Amino acid sequence: MKLSIKLLSATAICAGTTAGAVDLEVMHWWTSGGEAAAVSKLAEAWDGTGNKWVDGAIAGGGDTARPIMVSRIIGGDPPAAFQFNHGRQAEELIEAGLLLDLTDVAEAEGWKDLVNPPSLLDACTIDGKIYCAPVNIHSWQWMWLSNAAYEKAGVQVPTNWEEFTGSAQALRDADIVPLAVGGQSWQEKGAFDVMALALAGKDAWLAVNQDKSTDAVMGPEFTRVFEEFGAARELAKGLNVQDWNQATAAVINGTAGAQIMGDWAQGEFAIAGQVAGTDYSCLPGLGEVALLDTGGDAFYFPVNDDPEITAAQKELAALMLSPDVQVSFNSAKGSLPVRGDVNLTTVNDCTQKGLDLLAEGALAPALTTLLSPDTVTQLNDLVTEFWSMPAMTAADLQLQFADIIGAAD
Repeated sequence: MKLSIKLLSATAICAGTTAGAVDLEVMHWWTSGGEAAAVSKLAEAWDGTGNKWVDGAIAGGGDTARPIMVSRIIGGDPPAAFQFNHGRQAEELIEAGLLLDLTDVAEAEGWKDLVNPPSLLDACTIDGKIYCAPVNIHSWQWMWLSNAAYEKAGVQVPTNWEEFTGSAQALRDADIVPLAVGGQSWQEKGAFDVMALALAGKDAWLAVNQDKSTDAVMGPEFTRVFEEFGAARELAKGLNVQDWNQATAAVINGTAGAQIMGDWAQGEFAIAGQVAGTDYSCLPGLGEVALLDTGGDAFYFPVNDDPEITAAQKELAALMLSPDVQVSFNSAKGSLPVRGDVNLTTVNDCTQKGLDLLAEGALAPALTTLLSPDTVTQLNDLVTEFWSMPAMTAADLQLQFADIIGAAD
């Protein structure tokens, strides 16, 4: 085994990093074209240290991948690292003592001074200890629009949600589905959450998701959200796809007018060779309330009994937040870097909008930091039930939503 110590200040992390080249299995759910291009940047960086990235990609998104990852960990066959969204998803694993404490890595690398916004690192912290390495800022708060679809329909590309709904009939007349939504609960609930923040506003949104106020759920701001979500259900009829990137592809090829999806969709536009502002347009906050919810992805590292593996895990954690890796990975992913001291040298119009909002502090917390996984699952199931059952009214959805929020932990 040859020495593998080619890493920034990571040598200070654990008395000399790894003793030799180490294979680390890394589990994640990045399987679309754009996502695969991004994760390859992490793999190339790790392999470049003389170690080996063993890719453990799981198709089907987080809802499919997370139970598999957890089963591996509690079953005694953990990967070396795994991707979750930073937030409350790993709480039970941490409480069970199954995840590696990365506090020494964070202190050696100065993460508290570098990670921006600080809430990303806070989401990795329990009882003063840091258990994950945040790698990007992803925001759900985007609508992506096909310029070609609107040109075919003979109407201007919308600049807000009201104009979008107003353009729907022109799109239908041109045999274009107005809104692309894949057939998975996280996509349907994700679209609802974007609409909630954009149409109800930040104060009402926080009252519901942070304060767990049933009065806010039943208030006029959220009543509008439920009604508009009912309209969105109608606007999505006619496109039968499952995966989110298939819905993005419908926008790319102009068979759908728009998609509500996080900024990771930009990876798909990039792979297709499309140019922001020319081939597609973007509306942060649906053009209504331009905020970024500062969620994203983080890597956790299960505890193991091999000190060489532990040293390699900490080395990988440090590498993921190194400046060069932050730039290469996030440029491919369509996300923003978590380090406040790096700049993406060339960015497109949509990424620049995100950077401007970040600089302005136009931010909201990610729902994964406000709601427990159990509450998220209940809400996902409810929204999916509504989406698939035309007989269920917006008022029915609102009442049941209030019940879940009222009992949320």
